[in-house]
Amino acid sequence: MALKPKSLLLRRPKNTKTVNQIPGTMTYVGRKESATTKLDVIDYNLENYERFTSTSTEDAFKFVDEDRITWFNIDGLSNVDEIKKLGEYYELHPLILEDIVNTGQRPKIEEYQDYLFIVSKMLYYRDGNIENEHISMIVGRNYLLTFQESDGDVFDSVRERLENARGRIRGRTADYLMFALLDSIIDNYFLVIDDISDRIETLESDLFTAKPQENITQEIQELKSTILRIRRSVFPLREVVGRLEKMENGLIKDSTINYIRDLHDHIVQISENIEIYREMVWGLMDLYMTTISNKMNEVMKVLTIMASIFIPLTFIAGIYGMNFEYIPELEWKYSYFVLWGIMIIIFLCMLYYFKRKKWL
Repeated sequence: MALKPKSLLLRRPKNTKTVNQIPGTMTYVGRKESATTKLDVIDYNLENYERFTSTSTEDAFKFVDEDRITWFNIDGLSNVDEIKKLGEYYELHPLILEDIVNTGQRPKIEEYQDYLFIVSKMLYYRDGNIENEHISMIVGRNYLLTFQESDGDVFDSVRERLENARGRIRGRTADYLMFALLDSIIDNYFLVIDDISDRIETLESDLFTAKPQENITQEIQELKSTILRIRRSVFPLREVVGRLEKMENGLIKDSTINYIRDLHDHIVQISENIEIYREMVWGLMDLYMTTISNKMNEVMKVLTIMASIFIPLTFIAGIYGMNFEYIPELEWKYSYFVLWGIMIIIFLCMLYYFKRKKWL
């Protein structure tokens, strides 16, 4: 399997803009400033399908047909005035509007009398990076509002099913459309964590090569940071899906509950995999340090053995290198050759001893 470019999860902006603000104040917190707000509307039922785009949220006000389901997708959160108009038309709570434009908000679900408010994080690849995009959903009885920071999402398969009347989605209500969108978000998590798994395996292989890359510690730290950010996006979604499964307010049909249970199984599986990969990445650094330590020990063992061999030889050479006037062996004809023989025998005996001890 070919690996994608080594990717980093883009950091979310700090929420300093919302400090000391009045609750319910709409202040965009994000880095994707947009000059215009794009509205994508899909209006459908089992027999009919209509889609159009606009740059004015007021165009959404004409869709009030109780016999159809309408999906409004709004791209661009920086134009808070346009979003405020939509919120006033659908009588959304001011705190919901505040959370819609606050991209640092954690995934959550809030239940109101006529609608549900869901916040989640959409993870997908863009230009070799893992994009972490804030997405909010308002689920009503016959409509669904989704708010995104910018163009690009993981909902193309849902749009294609709606357009071509594939599957059961055209014959279901807005709660099933909500399930389909959450299912696309969660299915894309699998692609992200599969890439994380491949990167972990690659790093493990690199650690056991003869010469690990010099920047491998930096790659491990970047991967650790990426997993932690993914974890913060995925784990709260377990609670969201779990609450959806137990709701009894009439917005979630009994026929949709079974699909939400399957969704819960998927998010639990993803959460468990993230925990496993998190532990594996934490162990990679320990493995790297252990590998470096073992290689250093091998070097030190070789140097120690060489020093041990030369210690007695140096001792002998030191004795006969002293400048005493009378050393009897100096006058002997074969003393030089005998000394060499003794040194060689000592060398061979020490090699034999080290091999017996399995130090070589």
